[in-house]
Amino acid sequence: MTFASGLYVGSVFHRRLTPRPHLFRYRLYWLLIDLDELPRLDAELNLFAHNRRALFSLHDRDHGDGSARPLRAQAEALLAESGVGLDGGAIRLLCMPRTFGHVFNPLSIYFCHARDGALAALIYEVHNTFGERHSYVLPATPAPGGVLQSCAKAFFVSPFLPMGLRYEFRVAPPGEKVVVAIRASGRDGVTLRAALTAERRELSDGALLRAGFAVPAIGIKTMTAIHWEAARLWLKGVAYLGRGHAGPAANASRARRA
Repeated sequence: MTFASGLYVGSVFHRRLTPRPHLFRYRLYWLLIDLDELPRLDAELNLFAHNRRALFSLHDRDHGDGSARPLRAQAEALLAESGVGLDGGAIRLLCMPRTFGHVFNPLSIYFCHARDGALAALIYEVHNTFGERHSYVLPATPAPGGVLQSCAKAFFVSPFLPMGLRYEFRVAPPGEKVVVAIRASGRDGVTLRAALTAERRELSDGALLRAGFAVPAIGIKTMTAIHWEAARLWLKGVAYLGRGHAGPAANASRARRA
């Protein structure tokens, strides 16, 4: 079986610089799902399913606006509102799968391609632990070493991280590897650096099983790790800021080229 979709195995890294140094790294894996391949993936893989139970699955309601509306249609609507048309080009979603009935993706990324294959835009879909999600729709700006993008923080994520920050992204789109580096900066300089790095594996039942054994119950692991790192920050004396606001009025933000 040969798919445009793939399995990416790697790690996520966070380094907090202020007000207290804090560092962690976790080994994880992600699926890169070509949204047009979902029917074929559902039919040809025994361990993966779309919108139904399986050891590994992708449910449309776990992403986008939380409805059963197909994710491609949702992504195209967001892009159209930003003046980006793909003319039928591929949309590939990088995310962690639902396993054992549970999923949590702090960040899912849609790589949106024009018909000629060129990367036209990225959609960064951010989820917080309060069950909310928000998308940043950014046009792609190819540059040496990848894609550079930036946007203002518009969505509450962590009670230990203030609003009023700006995100900067440096992305090497999925190939043999994928790299997503994020820098969050405020008036006093860089607050946080984070990076996702992973290598591609062929998407197959065997590869999924190996990934599942290496990182069991990945959604539960992710949620547990978030709360563990929050406890570590609190013990270090980092101020608990709380929510302090109702969140953005819209479900998506648009940003300028970096």
